[in-house]
Amino acid sequence: MNHPHGQTAPSQSANILRLVAWETTRRCNLACKHCRALAEDHPYDNELDTQASFQLLQQIREVGEPIIILTGGEPLLRHDIFDIAAFGTKLGLRMVMAPNGTLITKESAGKMKDSGIKRISISLDGSTPKTHDAFRGIPHAFERALQGIQWAKEAGLEFQINTTITKTNLSEIPKILNLAESLGAAAHHIFLLVPTGRGKYILDGEINAVEYEETLNWFYDQREKVKLQLKATCAPHYYRILRQRSRQEGKKVTFETHGLDAVTRGCLAGTGFCFISHVGRVQTCGFLDVECGNIKTQSFKDVWENSPVFNRLRNFDHLEGKCGICEYKRVCGGCRARAYEATGDYLAEEPLCSYQPEKNKSGKQG
Repeated sequence: MNHPHGQTAPSQSANILRLVAWETTRRCNLACKHCRALAEDHPYDNELDTQASFQLLQQIREVGEPIIILTGGEPLLRHDIFDIAAFGTKLGLRMVMAPNGTLITKESAGKMKDSGIKRISISLDGSTPKTHDAFRGIPHAFERALQGIQWAKEAGLEFQINTTITKTNLSEIPKILNLAESLGAAAHHIFLLVPTGRGKYILDGEINAVEYEETLNWFYDQREKVKLQLKATCAPHYYRILRQRSRQEGKKVTFETHGLDAVTRGCLAGTGFCFISHVGRVQTCGFLDVECGNIKTQSFKDVWENSPVFNRLRNFDHLEGKCGICEYKRVCGGCRARAYEATGDYLAEEPLCSYQPEKNKSGKQG
């Protein structure tokens, strides 16, 4: 097996594969309002079988040693999910899982631990059953997720809380953070809604650019108040705010650069991250619905290194509008999926950003 980074051309050295989100199945027992995949509770055709799944993990391992997020749908609805996790662990990949929590039992929590799962993420989108269940689309989702967390804790399995921020739960974010801390979570990751899939139909739920900025500044303020790791995802502006605020306060910015809580740069689509769908379609991220290749017909290495979409996104000079001239484009980059949904062009400027670049006054487009 090749050394993970030995074959990388100099120009690609910055694009080390850090994270792969793999939609192991689209089947799901919930009906979440924001679901990217419009997932439903029935079997889907042409999903990668066990052998194809093993082969995919081997091909990813040839490119590097990323964290593999086994996601869905609901990954626990795959009968072979623990075999897949164990296989990835054996290859030296760091396996984590994103179940919704409602199907975790004492037995499945033990199997996750035994198969080498290093951490699970469970979403809480409200601090009460009423708000969480309304978002997740079924009754008792909140109490079942909390029960799942208890089973995970008993099994000695590290867990993080994920929260998708919308207008409906914006005021509850402090309470959800407190809940995550009281439950003993390792981290709280917030996600800013990207309007794809079912998320398109709750556009009135999308917070605006000003609320976005205020929320991320509040999140920054919590860094020294709580013990758990805080990370903002699908919120690239946070990486600008981190630098702006640290500079204002005369602090040296120190970042976690490895692992699940790694703070590297804003939009990782195509640079350190990619998404693989349940049928083997490769995208730069799950929300940017542009096919970059398919692992049923190509090797993963081929797609990662040669996809025109990936390579376009790796050159930040291709960004357009105010993102293109922004002095923070290398640390932020804007959400490429939000740009695509708004304009049909994934290189266009991020539509939900209130920041004006220094160069904007000159009217020059970069």
